Amino acid sequence: MLVAVTGSTGMIGSALVSSLAGDGHEVLRLTRSPSPGPGAARWDPAGGTIDAEALAKADAVVHLAGRPIASLRWTAKVKREILASRVRGTRLLADTMAGLPDGPRVLVTASGIHYYGDRGDELLTETSPGGEGLFMSEVCRAWEAAADPARAAGIRTVHVRTGFVQTPRGGALQLQAPLFRLGLGGRLGSGRQWWSWVTLDDVVGIYRHAVVSGAASGPLNATAPNPVTNAEYTATLARVLGRPALVPVPGFAPRLLVGRLADELLLSSDRVHPAATEASGYTFQHPELEPALCHLLHRPTPPG
Repeated sequence: MLVAVTGSTGMIGSALVSSLAGDGHEVLRLTRSPSPGPGAARWDPAGGTIDAEALAKADAVVHLAGRPIASLRWTAKVKREILASRVRGTRLLADTMAGLPDGPRVLVTASGIHYYGDRGDELLTETSPGGEGLFMSEVCRAWEAAADPARAAGIRTVHVRTGFVQTPRGGALQLQAPLFRLGLGGRLGSGRQWWSWVTLDDVVGIYRHAVVSGAASGPLNATAPNPVTNAEYTATLARVLGRPALVPVPGFAPRLLVGRLADELLLSSDRVHPAATEASGYTFQHPELEPALCHLLHRPTPPG
């Protein structure tokens, strides 16, 4: 297949491109660079332009691009950029694909479990309603709705709602592992909030599955089938590294540092189960946290 990919240089994008190429697929990188080069095509979401002729040759599109949500402060300007970068890019791709008589028939877009809001201990699946009153819940709803033109044109459309991605190359694990090795790790806030985690290997696997499997449609939760609370996560990470987890971080500390972002991304609770993902035929490589962390951090796997 020829798969067009936006956001191909990010953490997920670079891993996905490598995996697709390893399977023999051809990748067309959509880039904002004025000189795309071989294997790439120009698009400009902010300006509303895209190389439709190049896009028409693709069999599927994976859309990962968007302004990073991790920012020191969610100012009004940053929030506008986060929302606009997702909605404009998705709508441009969806409108263009819908207007191509013989273009890509699959659109796989990124989304997040922030869609569900802060839901405490409620078990959430892809059929659960979206959350209310939180910025990222509103972003995810608008993000997914922007793909409606493709869906209306009969293009198979998938939204990958990703949880806490586990990889030593980025995200929370990259930040936390060094602290835990120094004995400075601990739960965040009460530790009762659910962290629905997933390895980078499985995120890439789910995107690949969404591209090639006709059974994959609509929202798919990219979260391992066994979520844990933050207290369980930190205790497991400490055990894997053979260090104590005796330095809890009070909830006000991340709020002082990054404001509202802490409440929505670190202290909110989403107990997410990938029901539709598993029903579509995807089998997780890393369903349990402790063996997953051992694999990622090159530690001995616990017996049993």
